[in-house]
Amino acid sequence: MVVGIVGLGLMGGSMGLAVKNLEFIDKVVGIDHNQSHCESAVSLNLVDEIVDLEGLKQSDVIFLAIPVEGIINSLKNLIDIPPNTTIIDLGSTKAKIVENIPTQIRKNFVAAHPMTGTEKFGPTAALKNLYKDKIVVLCNLDESGEHQRNTAWRIFEEIGMKIVTMDAKEHDRHAAYISHLPHAISYALANAVMAQEDAKNILILAAGGFRDMSRLAKSSPVMWEEIFKQNKKNLLEAMDHFEEELKRCRELINNEEWESLHNWMKDANKLHDIL
Repeated sequence: MVVGIVGLGLMGGSMGLAVKNLEFIDKVVGIDHNQSHCESAVSLNLVDEIVDLEGLKQSDVIFLAIPVEGIINSLKNLIDIPPNTTIIDLGSTKAKIVENIPTQIRKNFVAAHPMTGTEKFGPTAALKNLYKDKIVVLCNLDESGEHQRNTAWRIFEEIGMKIVTMDAKEHDRHAAYISHLPHAISYALANAVMAQEDAKNILILAAGGFRDMSRLAKSSPVMWEEIFKQNKKNLLEAMDHFEEELKRCRELINNEEWESLHNWMKDANKLHDIL
């Protein structure tokens, strides 16, 4: 089986590393609009070779590891793939992608969101075990072909992922709270601190808590702008609920309701009983 990967950054490069040693994968090829990414991907052994679009179409499985709009646009160039080809996207939002799959290749397509990643990007950020023991959400599987469902399921299982299934719209609402909102908060925190503190003070005083909270602000603005755009409605809803909680905290502090503040924080502790 030949695997083709579109986008050779963190997600695509890590997928290349993950599948290269699977016994049923014979070859991994890649394509990226950034020539330096192509060169790095080969030198880092993320893929065996770089191909053009026609070469990509010869792959048995095609992973789309690019921003959401890029995924939607790229599907228009893949409508003439063979019937048994499996296309798997790795986008962080799902509803708009699913809604824009050309009817000619709907059976070929499997919508997936691996719940993993780091704040780093580019081929040098690729990690062999990025996907191991992580969850992957597969959406609207009933609309995918049987062969494609089985192929995607087998690959994700073989690279060590835990598979759950979900409706695309349901996925996007949950992702807004669990993934997209934390990134928005991290960007906001970084900008708030940068506006008030000089670099020297940040360097001296920033300890573990700030570093943990601000880590996501290192993430690619190109990728996250698109995610925020695609999941606008759900993200704004999540922001409203977060602002309500922040307002509650502010009121308790302002009114010196320390016992109520203590209980408010104690309620938050319960999250880690789940995690």
